[in-house]
Amino acid sequence: MNEKDPLFKEIKNAPENKEYTAKGWNPIYSVNPEAEILIIGQAPGKRVQDTEVMWNDKSGDRLRDWMGISRDTFYNSHKIAVIPMDFYYPGRGKSGDLPPRKGVADNWHPRLLELMPNIKLTILIGNYSQKYYLPEDKKLTTTAIVKNYQKYLPKYFPIVHPSPRNNIWLAKNPWFETDVVPELRKIVQQSL
Repeated sequence: MNEKDPLFKEIKNAPENKEYTAKGWNPIYSVNPEAEILIIGQAPGKRVQDTEVMWNDKSGDRLRDWMGISRDTFYNSHKIAVIPMDFYYPGRGKSGDLPPRKGVADNWHPRLLELMPNIKLTILIGNYSQKYYLPEDKKLTTTAIVKNYQKYLPKYFPIVHPSPRNNIWLAKNPWFETDVVPELRKIVQQSL
């Protein structure tokens, strides 16, 4: 939890977050001045919001596997930070969780990034973070962006969301696990 970071209370008490604060929810993110790897995903899922532990689900297990790191390293190394595109679970839609709210990244990401001067690698997970941080390619599909991940290195490493809902995509795109994941693991190890 980020209760010691200078922006935590400000984010929690911001007018746009009033509805979530009223539910007793805390914003879900993690910053650390020692962090060298930043993960930017879409928004916490329901389980993550309830437990207040980022990536505390099957998606997180797969993400850690793709990164080649243990749960302990992920949560306790102080070398990995997580800033989602929205700090709160946005609710359920017809085909999964609702998208992150617009404006959250604009309002808060620059200030949170200032707290982490040592970031060497930013892993952009899924469509929302990739469209935001790679605006020159926002018309490309996630598949096209991920397939050309080398174009964005060394600053960004775009990957698909590790959700079990993407199992069909992974089956149709075996190059991701044979070519991209080993490279991600290598770069993560070099960054830690």
